[in-house]
Amino acid sequence: MKILLTGANGFIGSYFLDKYRLEYQIKTFSFLKNNFDSLDLSGLNTIVHLSALVHQMGGANSNEYEKVNVIQTLELAKKAKDSGVRHFIFMSTVKVYGDESDTAYTEKTPCHPQDDYGQSKWHAELELQKLSDEHFTVSIIRTPIVYGTGVKANIKNLIKLISKVPILPFANTKNRRSMVYVGNLCALIAQVLARREAGIFLACDDTSLSTTEFIREIATSLGKKCYLIDIPFFENLLKYFKPTFHQRLFGNLIVDNTETKKKLGFRNPYSTAEGIKAMITGNNL
Repeated sequence: MKILLTGANGFIGSYFLDKYRLEYQIKTFSFLKNNFDSLDLSGLNTIVHLSALVHQMGGANSNEYEKVNVIQTLELAKKAKDSGVRHFIFMSTVKVYGDESDTAYTEKTPCHPQDDYGQSKWHAELELQKLSDEHFTVSIIRTPIVYGTGVKANIKNLIKLISKVPILPFANTKNRRSMVYVGNLCALIAQVLARREAGIFLACDDTSLSTTEFIREIATSLGKKCYLIDIPFFENLLKYFKPTFHQRLFGNLIVDNTETKKKLGFRNPYSTAEGIKAMITGNNL
């Protein structure tokens, strides 16, 4: 199978390229480094489009998200269809549903994105599905937080915190959060490639963790003793002064991908504990 992979230098793309370089004939393309007008897609079976402007903690405006996540995506998809490529896989996000929720997200949950990033991905999804027909299959994969070797942003900061601070105020969080190990996500991509199924698919590990459980798993993999304690009013203070951080640390975000696994005949190859250990040791599975 001959595929074009965008975002090959990114966190997910680099894992996919390393893991599957012998299984597929992989051609890579960068919107930042390569000339789109000269991109030749003839003879390719599938586009795996991972390139994106992801959620920016420092902020990015809606025009930037629209340019990268919508306009570039549609330009690539239309060029692929015109070139006879039969399959387009688009990496999306559970942010298209909205923010944290006490109800599990499924493939059929209505989408109400709340930020520019989620809105851009939802817009791209809608436009891509208009291109889908019997000759051009569009597969959309929505993910929660993806973790693994080389992870950045919040998880990287949490790992640093756990490695340096032995006492943390997260003794009994009751939340549940779904994540996906990069190896499980890429295995799902490979299954979508093999089956060439159209539609919406959800990626997640089989186990969702509370913040307390996640910290303990990281500490165990680091070989660190981490004492989790209760501090009165800590959660309320965090909710008042840092509501976004409070959402991530105490809110629920559960993904139920039962339908995805059933439709694709898919099983995650790695457990959450294995994924976390691989992330900490730097040895991807």
